Amino acid sequence: MDGTATAPQPPSDLLSPETTALAAHPNHLAGTPETPAQASSDAVSRETTTDHGGTPLADELADETRRRIALEETRLPLPPETRVLTISNQKGGVGKTTTAVNLAAALARAGARVLVIDLDPQGNASTALGVEHRSDQQSVYEVLVSDLPLAEVIRPSTEHEALDCVPATIHLAGAEIELVSLVAREQRLRRALNAHLASMDEPYHYVLIDCPPSLGLLTINAFVAAREVLIPIQCEYYALEGLSQLLSNIELIEKHLNADLRLSTILLTMYDSRTNLAQQVAQEVRNHFPTQTLDTIIPRSVRVSEAPSYGQSVITYDYASSGSLSYREAAAEIARRGAA
Repeated sequence: MDGTATAPQPPSDLLSPETTALAAHPNHLAGTPETPAQASSDAVSRETTTDHGGTPLADELADETRRRIALEETRLPLPPETRVLTISNQKGGVGKTTTAVNLAAALARAGARVLVIDLDPQGNASTALGVEHRSDQQSVYEVLVSDLPLAEVIRPSTEHEALDCVPATIHLAGAEIELVSLVAREQRLRRALNAHLASMDEPYHYVLIDCPPSLGLLTINAFVAAREVLIPIQCEYYALEGLSQLLSNIELIEKHLNADLRLSTILLTMYDSRTNLAQQVAQEVRNHFPTQTLDTIIPRSVRVSEAPSYGQSVITYDYASSGSLSYREAAAEIARRGAA
């Protein structure tokens, strides 16, 4: 015994056979195909390269500079029609709201018109986008329960002139109960969103829906309103638990309520390259979802955690940080996959 602690090894069957079969279902595949080996190599390359000068710090700085230059020189394609993505995971603390806010800010800076719909009663996405969401204000709650037109609750974000937000208030916490007795309770958000997009001269390029950490009627409304699902997965063992249930629910929604819905994107978040466990979880996800998982990985970052307290995305808060760079790369990858 040398006294060195060994990271716990997650079992190879973290995901059930049903999950594996669901991932392989043709209707749930999107993006550019790649082999697991390529995905694995891309995922860890920026953490392990030693080609730029001999020290880890020099290598990291050179790698970030190269990635930054590549981003600045690339013009992102805009989708020909509105892409509606629901960002969901019933596990809390995996980066759903952080992902929604920062992807929206990155896409807006790249020239897209973006709308964020905050369906979480906590209203964290509204806070991060600089949108007021006091309890006495109209919000997405009135849209769902009282059929208020979406246009009346859309607010401009302080992040960017091309970025808008539909805020959430604490009243949304009771919407789960109130929706039960309403007609077409699962389709109320979709009808409001489709009506608003149809009335616009220049519709949004992207609509991102931030879901609460549950699989209730609010999340079902988000699934029915969207065409794509983006699942952020924290690079820790517990983050994989319950994924089978989430994917089964997506399949049920697709079968009964929204035939256009598909799992298009998985984003690995809170990645810590110093641990073997993070690398193993990332590889496990890539093995089961080789085409849906983005090459970009979001690292653990103090700047990403600090930004919401200033009512900003990390891209506005610290544009040069590693977290900002990673979210900009993830947005670029989503844009390119959609165009392809």
